[in-house]
Amino acid sequence: MKFCTAAVLFLSLIVPSATAFLSQQQQQQQRRNVVNNDDVYREEKTTTTATSSRLFQQRKGKSLIEGNQREPSEQEKQLMDEMITKLADAKPYELPNAVRRAIPVESSPQFFLRIAERTDDAIEEIEKEKLAALASNLVSTLEVVVETTEETLDERAKEVEQVLKAAADLETGEFLVPLLPEQVQRMRNVVENLEPYSLDEGFLSTVDAFMNKSHQDGMDGMVEILQKCLQQYSGVSILRARNNQQQQQDKESSSSSASSSSTTTATATTTAASELFEKLLTIDTEIWDEEIQKGVSSISDMSTQKLINEIQKTMVSFCF
Repeated sequence: MKFCTAAVLFLSLIVPSATAFLSQQQQQQQRRNVVNNDDVYREEKTTTTATSSRLFQQRKGKSLIEGNQREPSEQEKQLMDEMITKLADAKPYELPNAVRRAIPVESSPQFFLRIAERTDDAIEEIEKEKLAALASNLVSTLEVVVETTEETLDERAKEVEQVLKAAADLETGEFLVPLLPEQVQRMRNVVENLEPYSLDEGFLSTVDAFMNKSHQDGMDGMVEILQKCLQQYSGVSILRARNNQQQQQDKESSSSSASSSSTTTATATTTAASELFEKLLTIDTEIWDEEIQKGVSSISDMSTQKLINEIQKTMVSFCF
């Protein structure tokens, strides 16, 4: 979800730049469209969050299941039983991914107590052995997952530091803002050279932690540099996602000669908007306005509305 949030914020920055070249009536319509898209995103995010955290809804910093202060409700027991059954039937190599998706629940004392209760209540010996094995495997899996997460965050911290070092002055090594175009480009080059798996939620969490610490320490200049880091992350991630989608579409269209002609026609009508949009993803946000104005005025098959449509299509495809 963090990637979606970062991508939406990044893409939403382009929309005001593009709408600046629309008529007043078009701008009003565009604002309504953006509001509608935001509503969809908030509804989707709320639904996902509510579904994944029914056992641990936060109320004044406390969870519904809290230590041994009270017994879980019947609904909570039912939810835990569903998870226990799925985990017990899962293969050992499937446990790490399953545990990562619900660590707050599966690492709680109540979850292990519920496994013990079900083990005592089980009639068949096979079921008892399966639940006992689950408890043992779950402990070792949690240890590995936590250790792996810590190692991953350490790796991401080093990678974020590499991006930040690229923004430093080559002669003095100091961080001066505003950044020069060549400094932003050096940051971009570092991000582009990172493997796709490096640009994950761990990367975002690390940047977020660095930004909070810089803000608390009154280092506003570093906060601005970290914002540039996030912009480069978003631009590279969105471009890679678009390229992967295009490659998949090319494979599908090449396998069907009947759909090939219609696909080619559809692509041709959006080429100008796609090219301009992808160019915006590769440059600094400071020169977006200039680049959009240049693109709209110099390309015959180009308009601000087509660019906005391309942006919204990307937001729907990769974020919602």
